Amino acid sequence: MPDVIYILFSDGACRGNPGIGGAGAVITDSAGKIIWEGKEYLGHCTNNIAEYKALILGLKGALSLGYKRLKINMDSELLAKQINGSYRVKNDNLKILMKEVRDLMNAFDKAEVQHVPRSRNSHADKLANQAIDEKT
Repeated sequence: MPDVIYILFSDGACRGNPGIGGAGAVITDSAGKIIWEGKEYLGHCTNNIAEYKALILGLKGALSLGYKRLKINMDSELLAKQINGSYRVKNDNLKILMKEVRDLMNAFDKAEVQHVPRSRNSHADKLANQAIDEKT
């Protein structure tokens, strides 16, 4: 199992920006079979905070299952570029969340982030919106 790479999809949703937010994350095997999913109601936040919280939710889910190799897909180009180092994180609230993301990612043997079109991230988006709908 050490060579197995799992795929994490994460997405944050906000009704307004800032607004009521939710986080969703899905982990699949390489064949696309869903192994784990999570969602979390976030309350009032910005869209970027929701994106970070969704990634954190998914990373914690992967670690709880003992996965060590992860391919991370997200439709937030900003977050993907911030994690990959092409964009700086300027917002103080996001800097705190980025530190948490980096700490979690360091626990993996391999964790690579890529931006994907929204159409490829629909399950995580659905979970993020369900988290909001179930609470409001």
